[in-house]
Amino acid sequence: MSSAMGKRLEGKTIVVTGASSGIGRSTAMEFARTSPKNLKLVLAARRIEILKQVAKDIEKEVGDGVKVLPFKLDVSSSEEVRGFVNALPVEFRDIDILVNNAGLVKGLAKAPEIAEEDINIMFATNVTGLINMTQAILPIFKRRDEGGRGDIINIGSVAAREPYAGGSIYCATKTAVRTFTDALRRELVATRIRVIEIDPGQVETSDIMATRRRQMQYMREWSTPNPAQLRPQEMQ
Repeated sequence: MSSAMGKRLEGKTIVVTGASSGIGRSTAMEFARTSPKNLKLVLAARRIEILKQVAKDIEKEVGDGVKVLPFKLDVSSSEEVRGFVNALPVEFRDIDILVNNAGLVKGLAKAPEIAEEDINIMFATNVTGLINMTQAILPIFKRRDEGGRGDIINIGSVAAREPYAGGSIYCATKTAVRTFTDALRRELVATRIRVIEIDPGQVETSDIMATRRRQMQYMREWSTPNPAQLRPQEMQ
């Protein structure tokens, strides 16, 4: 990253959800590397012990110029999200950037055999959690001059545009993220609040790896042809 980018980030406070692994962890590490002298990072996720280790890894790599706050948060809990900002130490409350990364994929079932529990947890985390986090942080942005200032970065997925068999609910949640992001951008067009969506492909997180294992088990049980013969959408 350029030094110019590092200077733009100096003095900023950044919240990253789902920061214990995968994209969230990598995002936090990259912010720290880019602006190692004066930055505050709030790392939010369900697994606090892992977050504490991420904080140690950041300090080991870049020193103490980046202040890191590990924060236990389940974004699928509306109550936890509502209390999030007020639960932060005062010096971490003036948030400049929100990275809505927390998300998960559950199961491989196809309709009509999709478990209601899996539907509910994916929507509660991937959609409602993202919207609630945005609504919790946005008032901070809107209080600033020129109608408001800040950055909202939503992590979507190519699955919103290229749905795959066995992933209908996950794909639907990411389509909802994409639509919410587009609408929010239009609502804030007269401000200096930027709304950005990033749509990565498949990433090797613990949830994805567990899903892959279930896919392989499914193929063995049902004598699916050689995986090399499957179409790409069937392998995601």
